[in-house]
Parts: sequence; structure tokens; C-alpha cells
Amino acid sequence: MNEFDGSRADSPDRASRRDLLRAAAGAAVLGLGSGAQTVKAATMTEQASAIKNGRIKQSIVHWCFEPYWNIDEFIKQAKALGCTSIELVPPQYFPKLKEAGLTNAIGQIDMSPDPPFMRGFNNPKHWDKVIKATTDAIDACSEYGYKNVICFTGYADGLSAEQGAANCVEGFKKIVGHAEKKNVVLCLEMLNSRVDDHPMKGHPGYQGDHTDYCIDIIKRVDSPNLKLLYDFYHVQIMDGDLIKRLRQHRRYIGHIHTAGNPGRCELDANQEIQYPALMKALLEIGYEGHVGHEFIPTRDPLEGLREAVALCDV
Repeated sequence: MNEFDGSRADSPDRASRRDLLRAAAGAAVLGLGSGAQTVKAATMTEQASAIKNGRIKQSIVHWCFEPYWNIDEFIKQAKALGCTSIELVPPQYFPKLKEAGLTNAIGQIDMSPDPPFMRGFNNPKHWDKVIKATTDAIDACSEYGYKNVICFTGYADGLSAEQGAANCVEGFKKIVGHAEKKNVVLCLEMLNSRVDDHPMKGHPGYQGDHTDYCIDIIKRVDSPNLKLLYDFYHVQIMDGDLIKRLRQHRRYIGHIHTAGNPGRCELDANQEIQYPALMKALLEIGYEGHVGHEFIPTRDPLEGLREAVALCDV
């Protein structure tokens, strides 16, 4: 077993994402399985931090790299890179993050056995479960001082865009007061519905698939504790104009995610998004949160992360 096959304990709140990724991640791990890759990763761990400027706080999204590292190795790699957060982490690992001096930039919700983005606030028949899951996440994050929790519209499942938005507004109003009391911001993620060749690269049927649609919901809820999770990969696919939209919606931006497009891959020369310009735009608008790297590795995951962290360190 090589370094990228690190064992990890099963947890219900991540099982659904893990199952969706199993085939793709398994292929990636096999592709990285040589002794040379293991030595390369060990060598890179010992290198100096990839962060020199530190004006952008950087985070690693747990689910993308979970197939390669157990939590202890994950923490080791994050700290070696100079990242200050591992995000969307199951609460069972919060004590380990605290001990390591890391934060969880945005908390996950547990909608097991479904992925958390499938059943959301757009459908009243899911409210009991999604509100409980969101409440639990708010409470767990608040206990450790974590400031954000992810949330979703859910899939349309026959609901019109107008009805789905109205239901989201009503549903969010049932929980946002609790978020305000706990000093936690709910971050509504816009996801692309166009890419249909991989279960974690696109989400056909997801209702909140345009930036303006999600922003309209946020405005109607009218709480400082509901904001937008602005994922550059998803927004590029559905809407484009990344910097213009970032500036336009600056007051509603709660969290940032990265990935290369096409392919939700590394932030390298084979993809089209200009990340240094986006990082400069984040500084320009006064964004003070974390930037979470959420790409699916196609090669050595640590090498891809080191490149991403260095690229975004403007």
C-alpha cells in the first residue's frame, strides 16, 4: 500500500460523496501507485511552504483528497503547504484540526445516505431533515469557532424555478435565525448543471445552477448570515464573467472554491481559468475568507495542490 492509499475510518456524513468518487478516485490512486510517486510525495512534504505572500488564506477541501490521505497525513500535508484550513471535514476530526492549529473554513452537512446537494431547501418535503442537518452542523461548527456552513437548493425534481426559489426563501428563514445566534454564516452553493460525465463534476437537475438565481434567494432572505459560496469552476461553466460577477456580488460572497475547467482538474496550464487575476480581484473587493481548493486530482495530488497554492498566493 502506498502513501496515497492511506486508510481512513468510515463516517456516515462523508459516505455518499465517497461512494460517488470511488470509481474515479480508485483509478487515480492506481495511476499514482508507483514507488516513485510515493518518494516524490514524501520529498515534497519536506519542502518549504508554497505560500510566500500570505495575503490569500488557503484551504483544502477534504472530500477531493480523502482517497489519498488519512486525516493525520492530510493535516501534515496541509501544514507543509502553508494552508490554514481543511474544510468540509466530518465533526469527528474537529479536535484533530484544533490540536494542529488548523481551522475548518466551511462545515459540511450530513444528509446521508444522499449527497448533501441533492435534497435541499427548495422542497418542503425535505425541510425536516435538511433543517436538522443544518442545525447540527451550525452547532458543531459554532462549538469550535468555525464561521461557515455549506447549504444547497437541492435538485428541482419537477419544481419550477419560481417555486423552488420561494421554498428556499421560506426554508432558509426557518434556520437563519439560529445561524445568527451562533455567529455562523450559511453559504449557499451554486452548482453547474451542464457537465454530465462525472457525478462530482456536474449536477444535472440541481436547481440553484445560476449565480443570479442564488443571489436572488439570498437577497429575499435578507440576513447577513446567508451568503453565496462562489465556486469559480461552477460559475465559469454556467455564467462566466467571473471577475465582473465577483465585483457585482461582493457583499454576498461568503466563501470561495477553486478547480480547473474543463474537467474539475488541477489549476494548471491545461485549463482556462486565470486564477492569479481572480485572487487579485478577491483582494480588491476586500474578501477576507478562505479560498478552498476543490479539484479532483488527475496526477500526484500533492504536486497539484502545491501548484495551486503557489498560483493563488498573489
